[in-house]
Amino acid sequence: MPDGSRRPEPDLLEVRGVTFKAGGRMLVDHIDLALRPGIVTVILGPNGAGKSLLLRLMHGLLTPASGEILMPGAGATARTRRGQAMVFQAPVLLRRSAKANIAYALKLRGVSRAERNARAITALEQAGLAHLADSPARRLSGGEQQRLALARALALEPKILFLDEPTASLDPASARAIEGVIGDTHARGVKVVLVTHDVGQAKRLAGEVVFLNRGKVTEISPAKSFFKRPESVPARQFLAGEIVE
Repeated sequence: MPDGSRRPEPDLLEVRGVTFKAGGRMLVDHIDLALRPGIVTVILGPNGAGKSLLLRLMHGLLTPASGEILMPGAGATARTRRGQAMVFQAPVLLRRSAKANIAYALKLRGVSRAERNARAITALEQAGLAHLADSPARRLSGGEQQRLALARALALEPKILFLDEPTASLDPASARAIEGVIGDTHARGVKVVLVTHDVGQAKRLAGEVVFLNRGKVTEISPAKSFFKRPESVPARQFLAGEIVE
């Protein structure tokens, strides 16, 4: 008979009672969340809701004031976080070629030179940037730079990919290209967790929606039911374009 006192293992990642404070303010307030495989999780909410903070907490860039973040078989340690990657709204690229940016990230992970080259080329192909492999990364367009940042993250072969407003400052064509890479990434079995302010983008990509308001999760729903009939008042206000209270 199973030991009833033993905690069930989380799926890919589990957030349990996590809080985060800054300047005496509670910015993330006792959040519980489980990231399940096989579905794109979109985090929505008004400005200042704590969306990006939650992403950084899950990726280990910030330390919770309380609560815990668990991965299968262990806490979220540096070793287990090697199975994650994150792409920010504004990519940080090195003064070298597109391919060399990816190869350098792989070098830091201890990947051999021969394998670095092969994985960098594959990642560039997946992002539609193979023809720009030898171009200086910082001379690429904004959309190309963001796709390069995405390719660099994918070359690490993560199990979970965190995306923080990756298309916020891009033109529609560039945003569509990024969405295409995200869709292909999900199809290859990578768990995608996306923070976005774009409701249309959320509708196109989400399998489930986590709605945050004032640092709290007010709703977690399958995407179809969320956009058809959200359960929480803040979510209804947000989708109606109203001021969220």
